[in-house]
Amino acid sequence: MNIEVLYEGTPLPVQSVTWSGDITQAARKLDVSLVNTTDGRTQARRIEHGKELRLLYDGRELFRGVVFDFRIDHRGRMNVVAYDENTYLTRSMDTRKFTKIKASQLVKQLCDEFGISTGEIADTGYVIPKLILRDKTLWEMMVIALTYTQKQTGRRFFIASREGRLQLLERKEQIVRWLLENGRNITGASYSQSIEDMRTQVKVIGGDPEKKPIVATVKDDALIKRFGVMQHLERVDSDMTRSQIEQRAKQLLAELGTIDDNAQVDALGNTDVIAGTAIYARESMTGLIGGFYVSADTHTFAGGVHTMSLTLSATDDLPTMEYEPPPEPKKRKRTKGDADNGG
Repeated sequence: MNIEVLYEGTPLPVQSVTWSGDITQAARKLDVSLVNTTDGRTQARRIEHGKELRLLYDGRELFRGVVFDFRIDHRGRMNVVAYDENTYLTRSMDTRKFTKIKASQLVKQLCDEFGISTGEIADTGYVIPKLILRDKTLWEMMVIALTYTQKQTGRRFFIASREGRLQLLERKEQIVRWLLENGRNITGASYSQSIEDMRTQVKVIGGDPEKKPIVATVKDDALIKRFGVMQHLERVDSDMTRSQIEQRAKQLLAELGTIDDNAQVDALGNTDVIAGTAIYARESMTGLIGGFYVSADTHTFAGGVHTMSLTLSATDDLPTMEYEPPPEPKKRKRTKGDADNGG
């Protein structure tokens, strides 16, 4: 294992490195510990905010980001924290109205306007009729648009950062390549199941809620027989057609009609196992067995040893955010006086 941290292209004398990410977060994080002195009295290297930090593993780049925080004590022991470029998505807010736009176009437009470099931007296909987004971060706007697309089409997209550029990629069915098991590479584990967030029936309401509502209700009879009726209610844009509303209801039931499996696993490190990847886990005491997705990861490199702590989920979740259209201003009825005045 050869770990190297470069600050503005120059290696730092690191003691330990923590590299982490979460599917619900816009950016991955790098936390570096080092002794930044050679004589015990002055700093060997001045670290500045906004400068670039890279993490290399056997010569392969794992992380590229920007220094946002550092601290140093009287002995020269220093911690430096950097985030990849996607952190800027959470550090700007705005209010926007989008009409007849794809989520991919929205992502590209916001990145161009706020100076965020982009790489591959996959075409999300579906044209969103209208989005009015008030006081939202750029990340929230993008996630809302991608959630809207996913609910309508079932296609799922995610945002990542590679070599300092934002990527919008489609999530495809993943092939499990990594096995974690006790006696081999697992050093600790815990496992839980829950139906707290399960819904066995979904009702979606669109159209004109007062004059001509469009209602679609779908249910899973097998789940209802086993767990009872638990209904999710959602109101959607009045511009959506009946077929779109019915499709939304079916998609929601597919997402909500599941048992939530979660597990925590500590294991020997593998740099290819990060948030969003699929693994197969087998641990005898907890009964943990089967295919899982990594929803959060923390990799630690210290003393020549690489370990990782993973949060696992049975479902391949992506960050989602509900969109509730703001109330439209009511049109004032014309009166005889308006007509007489030419109004």
